[in-house]
Amino acid sequence: MKRLLFITFLLLQTGLHAQKKPCEFSTDISDSIGTYKETKGKIMHERVFGNSSSYIFFALAKVDGMPILKFQLIQKSKDFIKVNCLNEKSKLYVQLANGKIITLLIADEGNCGSMVHDGNQTNIRITSASFLFLKDTMEELKKSPITMFRIKYANETFDYLTKETLVSELDKETYNPERFFMDYISCVMD
Repeated sequence: MKRLLFITFLLLQTGLHAQKKPCEFSTDISDSIGTYKETKGKIMHERVFGNSSSYIFFALAKVDGMPILKFQLIQKSKDFIKVNCLNEKSKLYVQLANGKIITLLIADEGNCGSMVHDGNQTNIRITSASFLFLKDTMEELKKSPITMFRIKYANETFDYLTKETLVSELDKETYNPERFFMDYISCVMD
């Protein structure tokens, strides 16, 4: 019986370690000014409808030992793109499957995004921001999947339901938005 329990324990441990995602950094710099690491961006939400599409990316960064959530919204449309500005009061809320709500505060003064025009007369707006984790919230994010997240802009608030699996139309990759923090938060924790 003890041997059966020991074998079961080993199988569970092996399975748990196999599920942990490796830390892949798109940027890893260390110099006399400080250190900066950033994980590869993951698509958290995607909406493609008619002539317009929008994509929300999350990445985790560690700046001189401080963990940060990097947020990026890319909107593409042949039509006018409504402006949603981030300001010093903007927040990102994450609701977990265990019912807890985690609040992240904007780290910079915010922006209204940048417009880019491609050669096909498509309007592209890119809005980026960094959000700070409040004390003791990172442990909670490791424990439970995300059910939704909310972005509080200067003029509006938007809710985004997360999917267990998202096959992106943009890059044909498969993402697991519900598990984003569970899979990658340890990459920026000490």
